[in-house]
Amino acid sequence: MKKIYTYHSQEEMISSIACQIISIGSAAIEHRGQFSIALSGGNTPKPLYEILAGAKAESLDWTNVHFFWGDERCVPPDHPDSNFNQAKQVLLTPRSIKGENIHRIKAELKPKEAARLYQEEILSSFKEIIPRFDLILLGMGSDGHTASLFPGTDLVKGIPTVQNRLVAANWVPKLDAFRITFTHHLINAAHNVFFLVGGKDKAKVLKSVLEGPLNPELYPSQLIDPEIGDLTWHIDHEAGAELSNDH
Repeated sequence: MKKIYTYHSQEEMISSIACQIISIGSAAIEHRGQFSIALSGGNTPKPLYEILAGAKAESLDWTNVHFFWGDERCVPPDHPDSNFNQAKQVLLTPRSIKGENIHRIKAELKPKEAARLYQEEILSSFKEIIPRFDLILLGMGSDGHTASLFPGTDLVKGIPTVQNRLVAANWVPKLDAFRITFTHHLINAAHNVFFLVGGKDKAKVLKSVLEGPLNPELYPSQLIDPEIGDLTWHIDHEAGAELSNDH
C-alpha cells in the first residue's frame, strides 16, 4: 500500500517520521524481539538521526535495534563521505549501540566483494529466504535515483545477471565510481519503506516519479513498489510544490 504525506516544513516532516519510527520499532520488538532498520545517507536524514539520538526517542528499546545501510560509497568507514560514518557520529555513538547490532557495508574492500559479503551478512541475520526489513529509509536524488540505483545503470535496466541479487556493486558512469547498494528486490520485500524527500530541487522529478508514466530506467525510484509491505512518501512543501492536490 502506498501512502503520501506532505508537510509544511522539513522540521515537521522529520519530527513525524521520528515518531513513526519509534512506533514501528517498538511494535517490531514486541512481536519479533528486534527491530531491523536500514539507514540512508545524505543531508535529509541527518536531523532525523539527531532526534532519534535524543530524549524524544528514549521509549524505544535501542538494545534490540539492528542497523543496516541501503547503500554506501566505496570509501573507508571513517571517511567524511561514508553513510556509515555519518550515522555513527550522529546516532550510533550517542546511543551507545552495541557493535553486534551494527551491520555496516565493508566498502573499503573491492566493490563486488563488499557487495557479496554484505548480502551474506544480511541473509545470515534474517530467517526468511528473502529478508524482510522492518523499515528501510530511502532518499531520492534530483535525478530520480534512490539508494544507489541510478538512471541508466545495469541494476535498473533489467539485466538478468544482476536482477536476482539482493545487494550489488553498481557502476555509476556519471560518478565514475562503483556504489554498493540494495537492489529493488530487497527493498520491495520490506515491511515498511519510507521515502524522505525535501527541497525545491526535487519538485520536478518527484512529479514525474509519482504522477508520470512508468519509466524506471529513467526514474529508478519508480522501481520501489512493495507487494506486501507499506510504502510511504514523506514530502516537504518545497519538494511537493508541483504535485496535484489529489494526494
